[in-house]
Amino acid sequence: MSTQPVSISTNNRPMFLRRISGYYCIFKHYAARLDSPFLLLVRLYWGWQFTQTGWGKLHHLSHVQEFFASLGIPAPGLTAPAIASLEFFGGILLIAGLASRLTGFLLACNMLVAYITSDRQALASILSDPGKFYIADPFTFMFASLIIFIFGAGFFSLDYYFTHRRKR
Repeated sequence: MSTQPVSISTNNRPMFLRRISGYYCIFKHYAARLDSPFLLLVRLYWGWQFTQTGWGKLHHLSHVQEFFASLGIPAPGLTAPAIASLEFFGGILLIAGLASRLTGFLLACNMLVAYITSDRQALASILSDPGKFYIADPFTFMFASLIIFIFGAGFFSLDYYFTHRRKR
């Protein structure tokens, strides 16, 4: 998960640099322990947000289908329930920390499609006007999904439990 501090040979360095290096290694050691609680908070908050969004879409499928049709998304009758289910069940999976990397990848792809279809100007301005890009609605959802996709679910997850249960 995280990189553990490595002891660096500092025998030919002045004493104050060796001391600073030692303190830095201790700092890295304790800072590395924050990754699992951070991933838990990301999963809980954004999993809940995805679950609520998916729940709302599932209960208003006709509106979602009309919106998808207005954006030119093909087969809105099939796409709307699929996306609503992905967000609802994906959020639950994120909260539990189960199949987190796959779920994070699918939700990040979903948010990329949301950028392409509904916030194309924000996506196009990623380099020219980054503020416009990151204030768009899909940004934080996509960013949280990418964090879980890249770093996994962390220690406090069913992924970790099932992975390490087999090693006992």
